[in-house]
Amino acid sequence: MTAAGSRRTPAQPWPDSAAARIASSGACRDLPPELGPDAVSVLEGRTFMFSNAAGDVPKGSIGGLVHDDTRFLDRWELTIDDLPLLVLGSGTVDAFSAAFFLANAALPTLPANRVGVRRQRFVGDGLYERIELRYFGIEPVEFRLRLLVGTDFADLFEIKESGRDRSTEIVRSHEPDRSVLCFAYRNGDYSAAVRVRADPAADELDGDSLVWRLRMSRGQAWRCELRVPLRCGDEDLIPVARTFGDVFERDTEDPSTRWLAAKPMLHATSDRLVAAYRKSTADLVSMRIEKRIRGEPVVLLAAGLPWFMTIFGRDSLITSYQTVALGPDVARGALLVLAAHQARDHDDFTDREPGKIFHEFRSGELTQLGLKPYQPYYGGADTTSLWLLLLSEYWRWTGDDGLAVELRPNAEAALRWIDEFGDLHGRGYVGYATRSLEGLGNQCWRDSGDGVQFADGTIPALPIATCETQGYTYDAKLRIAELADGPWRDPELARRLRAEAAALRDRFNRDFWVPERGGYYAVGLDGDGRPIDSMTSNMGHLLWSGIVPPDRARLVADQLMSDEMFSGWGVRTLSTDDRGYNPIGYHLGTVWPHDNAIIAAGLARYGRHDDAYRIISAMLEASSYSEHRLPEAFSGYDRTFGRRPVPYPTACNPQAWASGAPLLFLRTLLGLDAVDGRLVVEPHLPDTLGRVRLLGVPAFGRRWNIEAEGTHGEVLPAA
Repeated sequence: MTAAGSRRTPAQPWPDSAAARIASSGACRDLPPELGPDAVSVLEGRTFMFSNAAGDVPKGSIGGLVHDDTRFLDRWELTIDDLPLLVLGSGTVDAFSAAFFLANAALPTLPANRVGVRRQRFVGDGLYERIELRYFGIEPVEFRLRLLVGTDFADLFEIKESGRDRSTEIVRSHEPDRSVLCFAYRNGDYSAAVRVRADPAADELDGDSLVWRLRMSRGQAWRCELRVPLRCGDEDLIPVARTFGDVFERDTEDPSTRWLAAKPMLHATSDRLVAAYRKSTADLVSMRIEKRIRGEPVVLLAAGLPWFMTIFGRDSLITSYQTVALGPDVARGALLVLAAHQARDHDDFTDREPGKIFHEFRSGELTQLGLKPYQPYYGGADTTSLWLLLLSEYWRWTGDDGLAVELRPNAEAALRWIDEFGDLHGRGYVGYATRSLEGLGNQCWRDSGDGVQFADGTIPALPIATCETQGYTYDAKLRIAELADGPWRDPELARRLRAEAAALRDRFNRDFWVPERGGYYAVGLDGDGRPIDSMTSNMGHLLWSGIVPPDRARLVADQLMSDEMFSGWGVRTLSTDDRGYNPIGYHLGTVWPHDNAIIAAGLARYGRHDDAYRIISAMLEASSYSEHRLPEAFSGYDRTFGRRPVPYPTACNPQAWASGAPLLFLRTLLGLDAVDGRLVVEPHLPDTLGRVRLLGVPAFGRRWNIEAEGTHGEVLPAA
């Protein structure tokens, strides 16, 4: 309980509790820059590794080898005679691989740049790394090559913040032949272990370092292979030896190969559009997670590197919507996994309520021991409506009446949560206020502590109902009414849901509309029912949901495309006229690709195709400055500030819903939709984009080819 006069806010959900803290969930990430601006990351599935440009992970940094929310290596440094190597060049090759080209620093007996070093790194169920040396000096030379290894078995949340020192509890049992370093840790029921196997074996073990004493003559080469298998509880993970490009060369029975090969092929006049599409599909493959639900293998996507290599309700649902034209498998996986964990009871620690869809699932030590609420955590006000929306979208694209009927009890439980537990104000709006001392203050997509605020910068009191969540709920009820009319055969439910949606639309447009500043929608209502009057990009989500009347849609579109909102690279999360505006504030002026993809789709829904293309064109150009990959967010500086978008300093890269954005852009440009068991294409392609062909689109159990140019398009059965 809080004392009289003490208001709970997202920034301080428990202002009078000394035990309370704001759960970061990755939202607040003011991280030290010790890995440098050229840090290199590689990932596959639940495994990733961060290092500096030399491939090193210095002790005490945020880098390391992480699998399933546990860091298995927190030190990985290669030296020659104890000096770091010089970087000639480095970077990723595939999502799961990187190459580092290095040389020796100047030594008393060896000038700089006489020993060339190449490190080839591959992750996936552990780490596989090759080190190759070549000597280009005149006279023979002797030196010591050292690999410093360390582990702290830190939980992901401790990597981001701070954690306890486990060093005295880590058991070392290195092999006497100097070929293997072994580390193991146990805390109650939680256990983890890692081994570093070297071939050839080291000449010396120095603590946790492998040391090779090398003598090299001109032109001589030396090579070492390092394999780092992991053990998580009872699960053994063995990395495989790879070569670059393996993602395309693996056995055709490899699940990732089959998954990628099944995706539609894009051919277009615009090289940027094709490049962004291909980069996005490759990144989505790298974030692919396989699970089994009731014996059925399913595929879904992790949310993003580095902090979100796990399942997130909101992110998974939006990404599934963005990518449904690539195939329904990701949507099906998300629906089944989230339904399997749908809440059935109340629990304050995890913000759980009957019918609610979870927000985040974690597997690290702190979660397994019950110190964190993430197995799973339900602090998301929008995930339940988004699950309903995706159920409808999956059904529209597949005609899968069977799954729609199977998941009806989950859908009805979700609707009950919306009506019975989601309405914290008693005004008919879905809102949030955490009940957990470890809970999130803001439980919308703007989930940083200051992500929702008044125009004067004041943080509102809880509970809060944000505008886009009401739009999602409106859309969800209309969509579920279609299911009720269709495979559920319940016309009475359909009538009730349509009536509820109409009532929500009417009261929403009464309570959330702000007539000042030319007219716009408040980002939310605070605990007293007052409009939170900052001007945000969330208005664009309202266009996507269809809750905006046509006369107000014109005003909203004009606001979104104004100089205060549109940076030239995309729509900002917050207007430059608002006091809280900060171009490098996480939700206070940055530009988010997934946000802009939803906005562009919303603008097109209301006929503002030129504005939609203006956003899409800016985003595609922005991607060309980052190897055609869209990161989680850009800084919100105006386009005139620099010749390229200014990076947001700690953006996830790649991130699933950012990688999904180009796919939704493509769908918006094509006007591609599934309606009444058929594909519809109503393109609005500017002349600069030329002709677009999307071949092999899976829908209704068949494959289709889409061909479009200008405002003309057709759907043809694939051969």
